[in-house]
Amino acid sequence: WYDETFLPRLLCRSFDAMAPALRIAAAFLACTLLCGVHAYDPTWESIDSRPLPAWYDEAKIGIFIHWGVFSVPSFRSEWFWHDLTNNEPTSVAFMKENYPPHFQYQDFEQYFHAEFFDPDEWASLFAASGAKYVVLTSKHHEGFTMWPSKYSWNWNAVDNGPHKDIVGMLTESVRAQNLTMGLYHSLFEWYHPLYLADKANNFTTQNFVNQVTMPQLHEIVELYRPDLIWSDGDWEAPDTYWQSTEFLAWLYNSSPVKDTVVVNDRWGNGTSCKHGGYWSCADRYFPGRIQPHKWEDAFTLDTLSWGYRRQMDLSTLMTFPALLREVVTVVALGGNALINVGPTADGRIVPAFEERLRSLGSWLAINGDAIYASSTWRVQNDTLDLWYTTRQGTVYAVFFSWPASGSEITLSSPIPSASQTAASLLGYGPVKWRQGDAGGIVVQLPALTPASPLSGMPAWTISLTNVS
Repeated sequence: WYDETFLPRLLCRSFDAMAPALRIAAAFLACTLLCGVHAYDPTWESIDSRPLPAWYDEAKIGIFIHWGVFSVPSFRSEWFWHDLTNNEPTSVAFMKENYPPHFQYQDFEQYFHAEFFDPDEWASLFAASGAKYVVLTSKHHEGFTMWPSKYSWNWNAVDNGPHKDIVGMLTESVRAQNLTMGLYHSLFEWYHPLYLADKANNFTTQNFVNQVTMPQLHEIVELYRPDLIWSDGDWEAPDTYWQSTEFLAWLYNSSPVKDTVVVNDRWGNGTSCKHGGYWSCADRYFPGRIQPHKWEDAFTLDTLSWGYRRQMDLSTLMTFPALLREVVTVVALGGNALINVGPTADGRIVPAFEERLRSLGSWLAINGDAIYASSTWRVQNDTLDLWYTTRQGTVYAVFFSWPASGSEITLSSPIPSASQTAASLLGYGPVKWRQGDAGGIVVQLPALTPASPLSGMPAWTISLTNVS
């Protein structure tokens, strides 16, 4: 008899005997106890006022995974179905030359087996990369759900293809590595009949949203409790069609992840770089300067595609030095780096991607203090080869070019204290310094032996204490 309704029932029994003013207070208390306090209204003004949970800014680095039926043809990009439908010449020729007549895009599902998919192996790799969160495509624009959605009958990874709950399996493995799990979700589907009907009605009807989009979003939140929702596929319709503010108000007020969840800004035509949680703006967003709002650069190791592409070669693959430079520069400018890999249809992350991620992890194992939970400093960089961050009073200078002389490097921006400033090369230890003739600090670098873990790195970090 004693449960969460006990106090409201007690208040209600005493309601008639209360003075009018007390009745109002009692009614408010009973509603609060029964329904919970709703802090956010379904308006952008209210939604945008929510503080971003601290874990996201502290994490700095995430892994993005584009995986779906498009991984079977693995031709051009994850937009292959769209390209094929719109008669893109190379896509049409690819189908004609390699598949029987009347073979349709949907037929690729039967070859999406994911037979080598090992979620523990993936999660272990992501942890080794130094990433702190993972974002999986739960559903891309093709509409194929990577979980057994009740709202995607016979077009999901349990009823078809792998016959596995990919979202559930990877979520469990990622969390076992103490990483944060997030889910990408496309609001629209290119060729869903309900969406096409709403679109034909100029989005004055919302049958697709009411029967597919909103039920699916609630479904993934309640089933898997992701701490990040990466929304996409929003640009053809306004946020009012998508019921975005209503969903976000529920997410922030009443969902099982209300206190920890982070979202991006793609919730309707015109919301990018304006509303939501952090700003993802456009793909590969890199503004080149500090922004007034937390932002993220989502980019892909295969520079021509987010999904796995069989034509990928070394010339289109981001090198490790380029990857590291992107990560350091983004963090120095206040952003997060979301690094995308596209697995194969059989469930492998190819060795080239693995090598980039493990190399990043090895670098972060030595230099991570300059990245994780860091903040932008008063100066972001001296040159394109020297970038600054700060954390708990320590200033970090990450430099990408070891001086030709091999002995000294000048940091122009820090102002030292003659008696208190100390400098260290991360992975080595304390180093000597002197004040530069034109200001700043001149740091004396050690001679590195071939056996040193710092030899051959594309970047190094000097930490400075008691500088201004």
